[in-house]
Amino acid sequence: MGLLREGGLQGIPVGQGHRPGPRCLQEGGRGMTEKSRPRLLVAKGSFGSMGGAERDLIRVLPAINRLFEVTMATIQPSNELEEACSESGIELIRPESKWHLSTDPISVVLDSGRGTASKAWASCTGLSEAMESSMALHLVSGDGSLPILDHVPPGLRVHLHLLEPHRGLYEETLHRRVDGSPRRNLALTKAALSRARSRDQSLMESLISRQDAIVSGNSRFSAQRANEVYGVEAGVLWPCVDTDEFPEDPSDDPENPYPEEGDYVVSVGRASYAKGTWETISMLAGTGLSLAHVGGGDEGSLGMLSKHANSSGVGLWVAPRLPSPVLVSLMRGARAVVSMAHKESFGLTPIEAFAVGTPPLFVDEGGFRDTIVDGENGRLLDRGDAASWHSALEQASDPSTREGWAARGRERISELDLTPEAHARRIWDLLC
Repeated sequence: MGLLREGGLQGIPVGQGHRPGPRCLQEGGRGMTEKSRPRLLVAKGSFGSMGGAERDLIRVLPAINRLFEVTMATIQPSNELEEACSESGIELIRPESKWHLSTDPISVVLDSGRGTASKAWASCTGLSEAMESSMALHLVSGDGSLPILDHVPPGLRVHLHLLEPHRGLYEETLHRRVDGSPRRNLALTKAALSRARSRDQSLMESLISRQDAIVSGNSRFSAQRANEVYGVEAGVLWPCVDTDEFPEDPSDDPENPYPEEGDYVVSVGRASYAKGTWETISMLAGTGLSLAHVGGGDEGSLGMLSKHANSSGVGLWVAPRLPSPVLVSLMRGARAVVSMAHKESFGLTPIEAFAVGTPPLFVDEGGFRDTIVDGENGRLLDRGDAASWHSALEQASDPSTREGWAARGRERISELDLTPEAHARRIWDLLC
């Protein structure tokens, strides 16, 4: 066991400690030829949502593949993943039929997704061979990910990038409507999910008991949550931002998709209580600013948000997932990028805002504290202090403040070394 490390450079080994596995290369092997790269299996259950976690892994895959000979495995691929693997010459293992997580109440209570995911992994042609020939498995958490452990041979070392414990099992956040009201009785919901929690704990125990297993969170906050929920001392492996994808220079930006007149702020993520979308609209009341929300949402939630925005006198424009160049253009034209998300494990949006040069104004919770330094490169604000949010929005309109925060935001990216190449090197340091 070990302590959390401030620099985010290492995961902390669990189980029997961090001893080099027999198939690892020595430190001197970094100047590798194509043929000498050690083989690494990278796996994540689902890419269906194409949220921040999925974008981050796709972003870093080419850099990982320059150090390792990567094989990628998933039971629910996305077009973006397929394209990235094709461009980098990475073998992609997947089942003949995409796995889908059943979200009806009975399936959730019975935890049927755990069994169907395990069967989907078992059906993947070439997965067993990839495990036998790889020196380690780099497993990224999420829907359908952990059941792959049912099929991992005892001698294969596993690094779990635990982005967050399953929020639906250990928090109330996902069991609330977009306005915060419970979808059903929360005490009964918690009781009904006891079987699923027990099975989730068993999967994590099977990982922790493996020789040389390693667990990393994606922020100090998520590492703390891993300890609270699973009793694991996890290290920190931060996500990354690609400044070619989110450039400082606006000269190649496409046209801003925002169709309205007047100033606006941007929020990113599927509209939900967890993302704080309702509260963001409430906070904007009286500011004269509109909200450009990127990520869409279910029909019921969007209808509720539209009514709430109308009654609050706040303009609301909702876009689905946007390609990065279009998102950059939207961000660059905004007064600020904002989030009132509840207990966000890391949040890519602040560092993407740093890269583009738009002020980030975020709630003072969760993983946002790893990147934003209040008053230096953005603001961290109390959720219920509307006056402070309004003052920060005024700050964000000042050109000199914007320029200073942008410069120090980019310095923060450099200080934490939040590049795809650094992320890949940190995985190397964990496993070799």
